Amino acid sequence: MDGLLREPLLYSDIVESPVSFMPSVRKTPSALQHTLRHAISCTGTGLHTGQSIRMSLHPTSAGHGIVFQRTDLPNAAPIAARYDNVLETRLSTVLGEAQRPENRVATVEHLMAALNGCGIDNVLVLIDGPETPVFDGSAADFVFLLDCAGRKAQDAPRRFIEVSKPIRICHNDSWAELHPIAGHHLHLSLSIDFPAKAIGQQSYSAELTPWSFRHELADSRTFTLKAEIEALHRAGLARGGSLDNAIVVDDDHILNPSGLRKPDEFIRHKVMDAVGDLYLAGGVLLGEFRGHRSGHALNNQVLRALFADQNAWRDITTSLPAASAA
Repeated sequence: MDGLLREPLLYSDIVESPVSFMPSVRKTPSALQHTLRHAISCTGTGLHTGQSIRMSLHPTSAGHGIVFQRTDLPNAAPIAARYDNVLETRLSTVLGEAQRPENRVATVEHLMAALNGCGIDNVLVLIDGPETPVFDGSAADFVFLLDCAGRKAQDAPRRFIEVSKPIRICHNDSWAELHPIAGHHLHLSLSIDFPAKAIGQQSYSAELTPWSFRHELADSRTFTLKAEIEALHRAGLARGGSLDNAIVVDDDHILNPSGLRKPDEFIRHKVMDAVGDLYLAGGVLLGEFRGHRSGHALNNQVLRALFADQNAWRDITTSLPAASAA
């Protein structure tokens, strides 16, 4: 329905073929900030509102960060993509202005995951509705957008945030943790346990690199249970959902005619969500994220707990060995 390969709604101010975006393989991530080489725009459907959403991504200066701006609301303040600007975590991560809660952007996690996985630090996201387009329910189309826009190195160091002390957040039998770890990448280890037989118990671990994100996580789609869809509709949610942008599970059956992209697509999607949620740290997080049945709420709470403890993290922006620009 919203996939960029199914509907040619994507356009850009560049006319050449999409450039190669993935940074070259290296032991340490690039120490320089990056923005987009060109602006790019797209149109798609909002997963929960069902509205047609127009979104454009624009290059910005070093130190600008990732910022969302609603273009349909008069005098709407820009919203920095930070953990402390998260207003809601039910079903998606919602960024917004606390003093003006209607100024919000929902379902930011897939775009944030693509920006994290592809190493983009500075971008202005202009959007004319209350949520990002869902496209096919994964981050793959956002990666395609970034590929088309290209990547430009900037003369400023990236911000690296090293976890220096374990942090744990629990809710019933769900939990999320951050741990110190040697190395220059974010490691993620998650597990899920669903009563639906088609999902069941799954676990997955990954080291976040441009290659691992693109090839192992980006195309994993969001999912829901058939039994929950009616309740979501009554609550005014999932109005734009379909088999084109979500996996629908009915106990031991996958209702999507094309089936799964990977046997463990469910847990891979949860890991991809975490990649996006954790990029709201305001920099590149270095450490290990572990979770069991963790979702957007715990992902955000573990960041809040991390930054509430000055002894639990340190800024090592200038401590990493220099790497050439990609």
